[in-house]
Amino acid sequence: MDKHYLTPLFQPDTIAVFAGKSDEPDTQTPQARGLLAALRAQRFKGTLVFLDIHTTGTLADLAQTRADLAIIALPPLEAIAALEVAGRIKCRAALVIGSGTPALEAAEMHRVARRHGMHLLGPNSLGLQRTRCLLNASVAGPLAAPGPLALVSQSGALTASILDWATENAVGFSTVVSLGPNTSVDIAQVLDFLASDAQTHSIVVYLEGISSARRFMSALRAAANAKPVIVLKAGRKPAGNLAAQTHSGAIVGADDVFDAALRRAGAVRVRSFVELFSASKCLASRYRPVGKRLAIVTNGGGPGVLAADWANEIQLELGKLSPETAQALKPQLPALASLTDLIDLSEEANAEHYRAAIDAAGHEKAVDGILVVHSPKAGIDPTAVAQAMAELKKRLGKPLLCCWMGSASVAAAREVLASAAIPSFRTPEAAVGAFGNIASFYQNQQLLQQTPPPLSTLAKPDIEGARLLIENVLTERRKVLTEMESKSLLSAFHIPVTQTILARSANEAMMIATQLGYPVALKIDSPDISHKSDVNGVALNVLNAVGVRDIYNTMIQAVTKAQPGARINGVTIQKMARNKRGRELNVGLVTDDPFGPVIAFGAGGTMIELINDRAMELPPLNQFLARRLIDRSRVAETLGEWRGASAINRDALEHVLLRVSEMVCELPQLREMDINPIIVDESGAVAVDARIVIDSAPATARNYAHLAILPYPARYEQIWPLRGGGEYTIRPIHPDDAQMLQDLVQNLSPESRYFRFVSSLKELPASMLSRLTLIDYDREMALVAIHRSRQADADGGIVETERVVGVSRYITNPDKSSCEFSLVVADDFNGKGLGSRLMLSIMEEARDKGLTEIEGLVLANNPGMLKLMKGLGFTVKTFPEDADFKLVTHSL
Repeated sequence: MDKHYLTPLFQPDTIAVFAGKSDEPDTQTPQARGLLAALRAQRFKGTLVFLDIHTTGTLADLAQTRADLAIIALPPLEAIAALEVAGRIKCRAALVIGSGTPALEAAEMHRVARRHGMHLLGPNSLGLQRTRCLLNASVAGPLAAPGPLALVSQSGALTASILDWATENAVGFSTVVSLGPNTSVDIAQVLDFLASDAQTHSIVVYLEGISSARRFMSALRAAANAKPVIVLKAGRKPAGNLAAQTHSGAIVGADDVFDAALRRAGAVRVRSFVELFSASKCLASRYRPVGKRLAIVTNGGGPGVLAADWANEIQLELGKLSPETAQALKPQLPALASLTDLIDLSEEANAEHYRAAIDAAGHEKAVDGILVVHSPKAGIDPTAVAQAMAELKKRLGKPLLCCWMGSASVAAAREVLASAAIPSFRTPEAAVGAFGNIASFYQNQQLLQQTPPPLSTLAKPDIEGARLLIENVLTERRKVLTEMESKSLLSAFHIPVTQTILARSANEAMMIATQLGYPVALKIDSPDISHKSDVNGVALNVLNAVGVRDIYNTMIQAVTKAQPGARINGVTIQKMARNKRGRELNVGLVTDDPFGPVIAFGAGGTMIELINDRAMELPPLNQFLARRLIDRSRVAETLGEWRGASAINRDALEHVLLRVSEMVCELPQLREMDINPIIVDESGAVAVDARIVIDSAPATARNYAHLAILPYPARYEQIWPLRGGGEYTIRPIHPDDAQMLQDLVQNLSPESRYFRFVSSLKELPASMLSRLTLIDYDREMALVAIHRSRQADADGGIVETERVVGVSRYITNPDKSSCEFSLVVADDFNGKGLGSRLMLSIMEEARDKGLTEIEGLVLANNPGMLKLMKGLGFTVKTFPEDADFKLVTHSL
């Protein structure tokens, strides 16, 4: 049960090949001939069995054949028959190679595979490659060279192109997977396998579309948590949403949302085929993200300045030497031209000068990576300089990228760099862009680590009141809330709003305005008008009662003429905000297909469409995410002291974003929203206008299923009494628990560690620790038992410490209906009821997720655990695959 469920597909011991009659090539399809040639071009490390569906013999003959994987290259109807045969010989996975298989035949293949319990890659796939075991089960080209990269592509043509490029650039792959349309094994499942694949250190993805945002995000977050992931997506500029009823819905495109999703998943997006290759070079060198400060070492001022300019363009920082380092370096560099923003070695620099400069930059704390730009110079051997780079890379410890400008004169130098696995580029901009991808991965990893709950720590909102308001509007068969209703919804979540009163006549408008105090704003109130200013439905700075009366009558007439069928409730009156030096901002919500609700932030006011300033983030938010969202907007530059105005109250703005996040999480009926403008100054924030669009909640909205990222499930936190006195807390795990989890494992007895991990490991490796604490709450759960104790410190004071004293965990199985559990309890807390409570709590959560069975493996020589399982009502059976284990199961 510790093997990934796709192991039979990607790591088979025995393969059954269905490609027609091997001795009659003329009867084979072109894909079959290509497949057979690819399989035979090298000796597969496992066993290949060639079968023909027309001459496979009797069922008794088939019973003697066993295979992990079936590879099929036959016409659609024959492929369906081959899948039936593969099922009979107990294949656990199947690969159907081909193109143009119609949807009906593809659906039939899926049904056959499901009936036999096979994982099906294809049809319409170019196949897969696993280089370490010399398996080329594809028609995408020759077997790639071995390497640390995995390639997952939804385009067969692009797969072949990348493999061809890799051959020319000495880039190797661990895995190559071509996913065609109508495949059963999808991109999320492949990413899930690669996340735990020891042969894969980095992943490159070409993506055209996804079917399930939640599954894709779950798999991508797991993969990006374990290793760098670079994504190139097609279709960046789709048509806008012409039916949007708010500014946010009209401005934000699906591509913006995809960017936000990738950032939150911890992956990096590239924009072009060229960038994908550049990123691949860096990943193949196994560079890991460390920061965005790039030191540029050059022997020519012009190319160095080009590199520095592009670094500034893509928001990188120039890594600079400290004054002390620069002073110590000068005697070693007699030809030095500059040590300011660039390390300019001048035209006379040789290999030793480069070596000294790079060695100094490598030891500088303010430098995260180094770019060496070399231009051909008379009397300087570029190959010798490249050889110095190759020697330095072994001990540098930071990303080293090179740009050897020129062509024929530097060809040998480029070969030296390629042999040393140093990414080499022909232009400074390409090299800087490649480092930018590494830096983006580092930044996005910080977003990945955030696991906010649906509700912040601010005062509890009136969720029930908000839901009742929405239900009343939907009962009236309306989807667009009036301004009054929208502001009431914001107020339920403690977002400050301007006082707004509805007037149904000119006289009533004058009385309300007089009570509020002048100047006032008048706005038409109609559920049928999306943009009030478009129909002359807004008047600002009205100074007296006569003005209110005249504008009221004029506005009603103008709006009635502009939109004769619109229902008009009256005109709202509100006092003009006094924030003369406040900034007009916009906080919005859009609903994307397939990623669901997304929060938008940017400049507000009447120029919103022209400015088109939008930063995006997927909910839920915490303060860190809210702050980063603000910083990504263009309007962020104006939020400090600006043109004589004081800096705004950032806390107030962040609180508004947190409140909007709460609304999105708790109200799945929300579809679009504009808080525009929201005026923010040094004293706080106030929403001047708001428009909200709703619809019936989807049937799948239970437990935050409308969100692409499941929030931290704070509702499972409980306090329990400890047998023998005291208490402990059970709650879901989060990334901050990493050190406490490590302490738990390190303090276990050797026997307890063996019972839990079936090994003698004394501590968890960093990658494993990260994977166990940063989990996707949608497909797995880990509950930790936290015990707090108070003790005196060295100064006689009292300090409270907390430790993890137990963990229960489950991971959902591929069938989506059952899960596998694990349990560990600290040795000094055995016998205090923790094991039972942790198991009962994890079973309750699994039941809440809709799972129907929980199972696990227990060592046969672990009587304590077996006794606990029997006491909880588990069925204990012999595990047929290994007699050292017992299989324990329980219906939920």
